Amino acid sequence: MSYRSYRNGVTALAVAVALAAGCGGAPERVGSGRTPQPSVTAPSEDAAVPSEDTAGPATPGGEPAVRVDRPRTLVEGLAVPWGIAFLPGGDALVTERDTARLLRVTGDGEVREIGTIEGVVPGGEGGLMGVAVSPDYERDGLVFLYLTAESDNRIVRYRLDGDRLSERRVIVSGIPKAGIHNGGQLAFGPDGHLYASTGERGDPPLAQSRDSLGGKILRVTRDGEPAPGNPFAGSPVWSYGHRNVQGMAWDDAGRMFASEFGQNDFDEINLIRKGANHGWPEVEGVGGEDRFVDPLVTWSTDEASPSGLAYAGGSLWAAALRGERLWQVPVNGDGGLGTPVAHFEGEYGRLRAVVRAPDGSLWLGTSNKDGRGSPAGADDRILVLPAG
Repeated sequence: MSYRSYRNGVTALAVAVALAAGCGGAPERVGSGRTPQPSVTAPSEDAAVPSEDTAGPATPGGEPAVRVDRPRTLVEGLAVPWGIAFLPGGDALVTERDTARLLRVTGDGEVREIGTIEGVVPGGEGGLMGVAVSPDYERDGLVFLYLTAESDNRIVRYRLDGDRLSERRVIVSGIPKAGIHNGGQLAFGPDGHLYASTGERGDPPLAQSRDSLGGKILRVTRDGEPAPGNPFAGSPVWSYGHRNVQGMAWDDAGRMFASEFGQNDFDEINLIRKGANHGWPEVEGVGGEDRFVDPLVTWSTDEASPSGLAYAGGSLWAAALRGERLWQVPVNGDGGLGTPVAHFEGEYGRLRAVVRAPDGSLWLGTSNKDGRGSPAGADDRILVLPAG
């Protein structure tokens, strides 16, 4: 069965959560969390083992740096930049969620508009979101976009020649959409397959249904088919039981981590394994039940609301929206996480994107024009944190 036209069996369910609930909470709390905030949990013995699709020795992560250099402003005056992905030459592709523009940004801060992506229906937390560049871009020229359309969220593939897009092709459709919890991140893993994070559109039971693409991390080929080695036959689902994942990153040992919005109590960073159930809506935060995988780090929602996630210099870097800070979380040799350290608290407003550039620096995107922030005159911006 092709997932280019996937339709789950529960699309007739009504969405009962209003946009006003947002990522910070919903009318009533579902699940239970029991960890103090912020909290760090060692991975289980099973969770610390890389999946069969990863390889390489564990790389110890150092303690967080006491001091991090100040970021410089690279670009000003953007409108809700959401995704950032780098081309082989060092330029970045940047998406704007609400305008549906795809931009090309150079390391010198030059901005060129490639185009407005067709079929995008912005609204609430939906619009033009994740972007990924093929690992074989120099050969195939392929770029991938996650967007909200009229009836669903979907992944669209283009060929990019210079600044010209062509050969548009929808490779995954039928991802549930709503005003909230659309997920939206795209990234290629070390295995060469495309990973996509989806939300449960404010309908929590979708996260536990493996017949739905909502509340999942998906793993597909560049044609949108379920990737070889996926845990469930004929399905693009890689992991499930997620509320709303917007950040994915791999360390040097090939371990996959994801940042996830909680509801009222616990935001999370999870170690992602093949076929794992991360518990939502049965559990928010640490549940301590064998059938679910507990997060490695939890925060209170006012400290984080983590969106983008990157790995660089032995640490994970999580961009916080409501928390308005950049979290640095060291990665240990066994896949456990060290004590989180916050940087730039309240200095740049809401931070959404964080991506490691080819030169080792981190590019950060603000999200102060998204309807929940307080824009400054220069917003929205892309900031560059120099390589350590």
